[in-house]
Amino acid sequence: MRASTRAASTDVPTSGGSHLMATYKPAPVRFVSGSGCWLIDDDGRRYLDFLSGIAVTSLGHAHPKVAAAISAQANELLHVSNLFENDLAEQVAARLDRLVGDGSDLGGKVFFANSGAEANECAIKLARRFGGRGRHEVVSGFGSFHGRTLATLHATGQPAKHEAFAPLPDGFRHVAFGDLGALESAADPTRVAAVLLEPIEGEAGVVVPPSGYLRAVRQMCDERGILLVLDEVQTGLGRTGRWFAFQEEGILPDVVTVAKALGNGMPVGACWARAEIASCFVPGDHGSTFGGQPLALSAVRATLDTMVELDVPTRARERGAQLVAALSALPGVREVRGRGLLLGVVLEAGLDAAAVVSDALRAGLVANAAAPDVIRLAPPLVVSAEECDEAVAILRSVLERASVVR
Repeated sequence: MRASTRAASTDVPTSGGSHLMATYKPAPVRFVSGSGCWLIDDDGRRYLDFLSGIAVTSLGHAHPKVAAAISAQANELLHVSNLFENDLAEQVAARLDRLVGDGSDLGGKVFFANSGAEANECAIKLARRFGGRGRHEVVSGFGSFHGRTLATLHATGQPAKHEAFAPLPDGFRHVAFGDLGALESAADPTRVAAVLLEPIEGEAGVVVPPSGYLRAVRQMCDERGILLVLDEVQTGLGRTGRWFAFQEEGILPDVVTVAKALGNGMPVGACWARAEIASCFVPGDHGSTFGGQPLALSAVRATLDTMVELDVPTRARERGAQLVAALSALPGVREVRGRGLLLGVVLEAGLDAAAVVSDALRAGLVANAAAPDVIRLAPPLVVSAEECDEAVAILRSVLERASVVR
């Protein structure tokens, strides 16, 4: 009996396969450490990281201030639940409120979660509380990505991802992203509580809407009494050259969701809402055992403090402009779209983004294919001009070879 128990508890897979659920394709490389903009695999090889864990490690890997904050908090207090007060939560919520306000205190309220999907779940529930029974629908854009929970999956405008999990929760509809007329037709104020949009659709291939689109959506929502919810999970916290991408249009949403870069790798998300909207929630309406716990928020506080100290939006604008100019001149590149350091390199016909990304990885550059013809680049916001030059050089060599064999 004892021998059987030992065999069952071993860390080595007994069947020769992995114990992990097959929700991801087999990984081509295993990273074991990182520093700044660089990753190291289990063979000791270095890679220039131009994906940042999908726009997460915006301060780079193993940032000393973030690491020190997590270490200190781990030796002090990890968790007490939200049944008790948490000074870190108040401090971080106030800092987030100022960043949403681009330096001004807005008096908004924050709910802390563990991920972007959970932040969007909070936003959806808040919208339903705001709208009431019968006025619970949410309109979002085709191509959008809002999460993998059942509700956020249906909010995601990618029908191919819905099929396997039908029936999904009702109350969601989708329109062409950037098409104001389509949105106006779908946003029936007697049924729709909120419009949920990404300012730039990252997973769709870094798709940027027409200039003025978000301003027009804000005006429409005001006229119809509909909430404007902006998912800044990928675009927020300096990545597009402003603290939040919506600030480029000079508007203020009713609700903003944020995650990814918020903890520089620590799993954490947040939903900010204007105070009068947040007041739709009462105690018991929503919660999270781990949301806003001290360990996660120690990372968030250190991350946000460092981002402000470094003025990461300016860094994103400067290095983004450098990359756009250099990438646009590469062979096989049809267009470079995006803003700041969230860029989509659109390839010419006949070139496969996944194959280019795979070749780039072998050459020491981490990126990903956000669409069949689009390479997504989202390097750390602390990336140097020299590291940008090195990334472009790698892509140049890969694209030159790909263009020859096309």
